[in-house]
Amino acid sequence: MNTPQFDLGAMLSAPQTAIQQIPCDQLKPYHNHKFELYSGERLEDMVASIKENGVLSPIIVQPIEGGYEILIGHNRWNASKLAGLPTVPAIVKTGLTEDEAEMYVIESNLIQRSFSDLKISEQAAVVASRHSKMFSPGKRNDIIRELTLLENPNAEISGDTTLNPVGSKLDTSESVGKEYGVSKGSVVRLIRINKLIDELKALVDSGDIAIRTGVELSFLSEDTQAVVAECAVEDKIDYKIAKMLRASAESDGYIDRYTVHSIIYGDDSEQTPKPKSVKISNYAYTKYFAEGTKPKEITETIEKALEFYFKNNT
Repeated sequence: MNTPQFDLGAMLSAPQTAIQQIPCDQLKPYHNHKFELYSGERLEDMVASIKENGVLSPIIVQPIEGGYEILIGHNRWNASKLAGLPTVPAIVKTGLTEDEAEMYVIESNLIQRSFSDLKISEQAAVVASRHSKMFSPGKRNDIIRELTLLENPNAEISGDTTLNPVGSKLDTSESVGKEYGVSKGSVVRLIRINKLIDELKALVDSGDIAIRTGVELSFLSEDTQAVVAECAVEDKIDYKIAKMLRASAESDGYIDRYTVHSIIYGDDSEQTPKPKSVKISNYAYTKYFAEGTKPKEITETIEKALEFYFKNNT
């Protein structure tokens, strides 16, 4: 059996509403997909339905080098592979901007699942995206109309109907909160949660880190958040600790590893015995760094130099 080849020329000439059969192995998940795929009974039901009836609603994709990127239909694609289907029906969209592609991904997930059904990190991703200025009201409503008709071809939607109206200012916390049924304060907190690294988002989703605690941690740099995430595996990070970490951070959110450990475990903890302080003159290290080098960079370099020294001289 010959595998269909990726034909960019033919794809570009095809109407952007035409349904094509695309090989499953030419499809890749959206590069910034923030939503959890179905699992368990829900996935099993979808696989069984596809085996019996096929894929009833086409997925939506855009061309990328060597194949296509899925915008809508990650679960249908995944279930189709598990069902043994070689291809899935798809509509190919060309010429989309990054913002437009993101709109397709987010709005389709909100049509399929209510906002309250999303995990905290997924809600944060939706709210952060909607709060940004990338969402043109007109373009967004065009996409919602298209997706609604795709799911229900018999739906009647007038040309001047505005779906999910949120007022004239779509980039404000109040209007976004009104759309999703949450307070303005919740919108602000979710936007901060979206700034956490994935490891900390997972802990927020599981409830191991409270939302207010996550908000405080979101002001730390990604490197510092990574150290906190390591500690959170063994020790619970509560709001008080998170506040202390934020207060100890430099303007860019950086805290050195020792300080993070001392705050989380406590200065007298056996896990992090406090060494005697050692003073180093400016002359001893500034001669090795260009003028204007940030203290963070100097600290990191000295730490690496010490690690290298003791690794090779002990």
